[in-house]
Amino acid sequence: MQNTPDLEAFCAFFNKLDKTCTKRLFEVYTDEVIFTDPLHHIEGREALEAYFQNLYDNVTSCGFIFHETLQRDEKAFVTWTMELVHPRLDGGRRVEVEGCSHLTFASDGRVARHRDYFDVGAMLYERLPLLGGAVRLVKRQLGR
Repeated sequence: MQNTPDLEAFCAFFNKLDKTCTKRLFEVYTDEVIFTDPLHHIEGREALEAYFQNLYDNVTSCGFIFHETLQRDEKAFVTWTMELVHPRLDGGRRVEVEGCSHLTFASDGRVARHRDYFDVGAMLYERLPLLGGAVRLVKRQLGR
């Protein structure tokens, strides 16, 4: 199944997203967008713009490698690997996190709903100086 131009535009936008272009979110998101990930629930493009601006102001770099996509009508799923460098995570080394986005497109082709699924422990908790060791210990105890 071929991806629609809307899904292609979404992936292309995120491939170039950084702190210099968060003001262009209107190109891919509706004004009433609802964005959810394991750490946030955000309603409205302006609130999402503020979230992304803050995110990109505090990271050294953040990029996505997109893998598989599946789309039917206005619904789409995209798997990805996020490559994140943050000065306070894992000593400032690059962190890779696997995830998936569930997207719902509006009739104008922009994203009306965006929900990300990823292991927040692998991204954040395991990478913090004091908490990371405790999380890794618990995982070992559970046989992971």
